[in-house]
Amino acid sequence: MTTIVVYSKSNCIYCEQAKSLLTSKGLTYTELDVKNPDTLAELKQLVPGVKTVPQIFIDGKLIGGYTELVPHLA
Repeated sequence: MTTIVVYSKSNCIYCEQAKSLLTSKGLTYTELDVKNPDTLAELKQLVPGVKTVPQIFIDGKLIGGYTELVPHLA
């Protein structure tokens, strides 16, 4: 089974688009809110220097943001 994790925040257009795309493909995902300091620290450990969300991981591999997700799911 595929594991998808989406690091996101509220009021983020690309986050909403990524989650909508995943849902439209019938994929389930875990959403982690980077407004939580522990979640943000976790993301920064996984992706040093990260500045934007969403950051999407599929089976532990960093895919990137929404623009990288689109061709990955095509």
